[in-house]
Amino acid sequence: MKILLHICCAPCGIYPIEKLFKESGHQVCGFYFNPNIHPYVEYQKRRFSVEAYFKNTEVEVSCPEYEPSLFFRKVAYNEYRPMRCRNCWTMRLEKTALHARENKFDAFSTTLLISPYQDHLLVKTIGEELAGKFGIDFYYQDFRPGFRSSQEEARRQNLYMQKYCGCLYSEIERFSKKETTQSGALSPEGIKK
Repeated sequence: MKILLHICCAPCGIYPIEKLFKESGHQVCGFYFNPNIHPYVEYQKRRFSVEAYFKNTEVEVSCPEYEPSLFFRKVAYNEYRPMRCRNCWTMRLEKTALHARENKFDAFSTTLLISPYQDHLLVKTIGEELAGKFGIDFYYQDFRPGFRSSQEEARRQNLYMQKYCGCLYSEIERFSKKETTQSGALSPEGIKK
């Protein structure tokens, strides 16, 4: 089977490639489409890390043009979770599904399915909805069992490891929680530090 794999970052791509390409024998191509990542320097770090990792594999990766305005238009009136994340995932998977269909892939999938921090069921649902909409299969596999090993391998290879999901909003959420916790205010769990 020829699968187009949406790749959010290099660390999250390691295990899915292992499962799809090396173990299952599928023909896999990567698709790094992430206009949600901000700032541009962060986007570049993640892209270079993806390119560095996949250069040493037999998996080709395409990187469409960086278009952050697409992300901001999608979340302009829904910048809060969970709607922001739903719109972001839909935007990225829709572009992946279209690219897969136009380039004669049998199916598309995403490395978002490895993260224990994402709404796994919602990502799967979005993929299946888009499969129906565009007439191309969504290849579903729960990659979460490989999350820790993927992270360890990324560290071993000295790949860039990001500290937040990617968008400006997630960066603010990530670092404002850290500041609140460090300042002695209530932690996210409501416990005074």
